Amino acid sequence: MIKRTLFLFSLILLSSCGSYNSIDTFYEAHKNDDQVTAVRVPRFMLSLLGNISPEMNSLIGNTKDLRYMQFPSATPERTKFLNNQMNTMTGSSFIEVYRKNDKQKRNIVSIREKRNAVKEILIYNNNTTRGSFLYFNGNFDPIKVREMAKNEDFQKIGNGLMKEFKMGSTSDFNQEDKKEN
Repeated sequence: MIKRTLFLFSLILLSSCGSYNSIDTFYEAHKNDDQVTAVRVPRFMLSLLGNISPEMNSLIGNTKDLRYMQFPSATPERTKFLNNQMNTMTGSSFIEVYRKNDKQKRNIVSIREKRNAVKEILIYNNNTTRGSFLYFNGNFDPIKVREMAKNEDFQKIGNGLMKEFKMGSTSDFNQEDKKEN
């Protein structure tokens, strides 16, 4: 009886630790932080984003979940904290296909594979002033993903996504209201 209870307790503890290091947990933990831009694209809007770039168009057809987050990383302590969180999250469950370290600056592309398909893509960038991640969940061609990582196409997608969503932001609407008055 005691062994069974200890086993169940250990199982619950392990599963809670695993979920802490997920993209969902990171997103939920930081989306309300000061100076954070967080975008989670609903499935019905994914087809609209295919116009950002040819690379984005090739990914969109197979994407089930798309998220982007940009956050401040203005102090060395904050940069180290965010880098460590991403390292922990991707540590054993993702395969790094690209990494560039320059002191605390990071540019990382990690994937999760299942059989012959890439199921998740996580792109993390931190230039010690701002950090960001771009996350895709779906079914992707591993060869195409590696090619895009090598050519740094994912950075273009993140920039395009921000431009697309900034066009519809409230500040743009406020500027239109001022022009009309």
